[in-house]
Amino acid sequence: MRSMLLAATAAACLLTGAATAQSNVPIIPRDVLFGNPERAAGQISPDGMWLTWTAPVNGVMNVWLAPAANPGAAKPITSEKVRPIRQYFWAPDSKTVLYIQDKGGDENFLLYGVDVASGAEKLLTPFEKTRVQIVGISPLVPGRILVGVNNRDAKWHDVHSLDLATGKLTPVLMNMGDYAGFVADGNLVVRGALKSRTDGGSDYYRVIDNKVEGKPLEQVALDDSLTTNPLGFTTDGKTLYWTDSRGRNTAALIAQDVATGAKKVVAQDAKADIGDVLTNPSTGQVEAYTVDYLRQDWKPLGSAVAADVALLNKQFPGDWVVTSRTRADDKWVLAAVASDKPSTTYLYDRKSKSLTPLFESRPKLAGAPLVPMQPVVIKSRDGLDLVSYLTLPASSDANRDGKADRPAPLVLFVHGGPWARDSYGFNSYHQWLANRGYAVLSVNYRGSTGLGKDFTNAGNLQWGLKMHDDLLDAVNWAVKQGVTAPDKVAIMGGSYGGYATLAGMTFTPTTFACGVDIVGPSNLETLLKTIPPYWEAGKVQFYKRMGDPTSAEGLALLKAASPLYKADKIQRPLLIGQGANDPRVNQAESEQIVDAMRSRNIPVTYVLFPDEGHGFARPVNNIAFNAVTENFLAKCLGGRAEPIGDTIAKSTAKVPHGAEFSPGLSEALGGK
Repeated sequence: MRSMLLAATAAACLLTGAATAQSNVPIIPRDVLFGNPERAAGQISPDGMWLTWTAPVNGVMNVWLAPAANPGAAKPITSEKVRPIRQYFWAPDSKTVLYIQDKGGDENFLLYGVDVASGAEKLLTPFEKTRVQIVGISPLVPGRILVGVNNRDAKWHDVHSLDLATGKLTPVLMNMGDYAGFVADGNLVVRGALKSRTDGGSDYYRVIDNKVEGKPLEQVALDDSLTTNPLGFTTDGKTLYWTDSRGRNTAALIAQDVATGAKKVVAQDAKADIGDVLTNPSTGQVEAYTVDYLRQDWKPLGSAVAADVALLNKQFPGDWVVTSRTRADDKWVLAAVASDKPSTTYLYDRKSKSLTPLFESRPKLAGAPLVPMQPVVIKSRDGLDLVSYLTLPASSDANRDGKADRPAPLVLFVHGGPWARDSYGFNSYHQWLANRGYAVLSVNYRGSTGLGKDFTNAGNLQWGLKMHDDLLDAVNWAVKQGVTAPDKVAIMGGSYGGYATLAGMTFTPTTFACGVDIVGPSNLETLLKTIPPYWEAGKVQFYKRMGDPTSAEGLALLKAASPLYKADKIQRPLLIGQGANDPRVNQAESEQIVDAMRSRNIPVTYVLFPDEGHGFARPVNNIAFNAVTENFLAKCLGGRAEPIGDTIAKSTAKVPHGAEFSPGLSEALGGK
């Protein structure tokens, strides 16, 4: 007992020393990390005449256009006044810039087009409560694209041809067979259809003359359903590329001869799935691919871009992505990033092999005390390798080698999905929390993707069970490595990460000093009842991977894994953030657990944003919630915090309950 007390005292002294050392590191303002980037999402038009990017107009991210020969002559071509434009792309004829936008975070994305010559902006899918899908875009058919719209039936998308000049939508294939998606070739002919199976897998059907054949061409079982997908056809329609894990663990890149059905393994890796690919803009042939185990690694296929990949790997140690290529393939736009430096966008001339910087996304971070991220592999209690990423505050890692010199409070930052993954790179949340004095650890727990189907499927029916054990094992690792002390660990995350936070607060109520839940579900039964209608095709897979609410056994599993039913176990401070328009995790998911805690007089702070959905897209709202979060964490863990100031007043935040439990929040609300 005496030795345990001495160890705890020593750890407390070291933590105090770390806090003192961190006080010498300049504070990075929240708005520099989470406000609008100065410019982002750079692209070049297919004809090479234009450059585009997103940048603020009166505080809202819009698309800007500039002649490629004169980037300084840029001007905005869109006019969004509230929500940022987060996804746009060029039409193949270089005459139109297309973008998608929803309302208030409801994820009913509609398609808009801007005519480059006239500047005229048009809504191309003028429907209510409709979500557009892009089915096909091809350089062989420059004047139109294929889109899927669910305006006839909210559950299913019908394929339409969209004339970009006139905006006319012409039905191509009406989805009367409950197909989850479609694949088109280079002539914008629909060639394949995907349908979910009763076992949670998928069947792929051939489509001929816009009619789906009755017998499936390819069958994918549940175990392969998250790691096997068609990538697309070559423009001549002769080859179909897949990422495919059937008959292996990690997803390989497969080329299938359409005429014969024969398949050839083009690339594979023993530790990770094939990730991004570079395809030739004219032929559609895959010319390079990535493998991302601990870090991204680009590899060429053949000689077409081998010299380019070698040059860029040397220049940017693997951490780069091509965002667009000209049709002539003489120029690329790419973004390069390091873990301690935000992205810089370049124009790459393939003929001269020269790189011209176009812009830095956040130039105000130049000279800021950013710190490196370190990949680490942590063993789970049953022997799985948990690929994880650790960022240490400057006070804990003076020589920046990723080894803790002294312990610091830790924030376990859990990714959403859960069928997604954390990767190496610049992470604003890691930098922000490390700057405030915290070590930050992100863990690819079982169920995460990209690391082989065995690892993904190990998460089946393990919500709140072995998936949670992986997070606990990572915390224990951090304590043993001297990264932190056992009583100085917070848990935080969004979506599944929010669920993991609630699970940590309820299932293991003394493990974490506090928790921050962002749009996390509290009741898995009600979560599955309120998913968007256009997720109908994936419902069976949710049941197989989470628990089937239509069976007594599955319902019992879902209830046992639902933090709501254990709300009375919560002992530590909890902060919850929610978007009122969230179509994935309904507002009721947060309000159920807030009500359960309030009825038991358990303190909880609940922040609601009426104009947000699944996460906070508007920077004023994100900054406001982060302001509350860092003051909450400072009280809980002892790190640093900027005052909340006027961030709440500038946002749409409402606090239905518990403002008095978060430092400075009641004062910041004023009369709001």
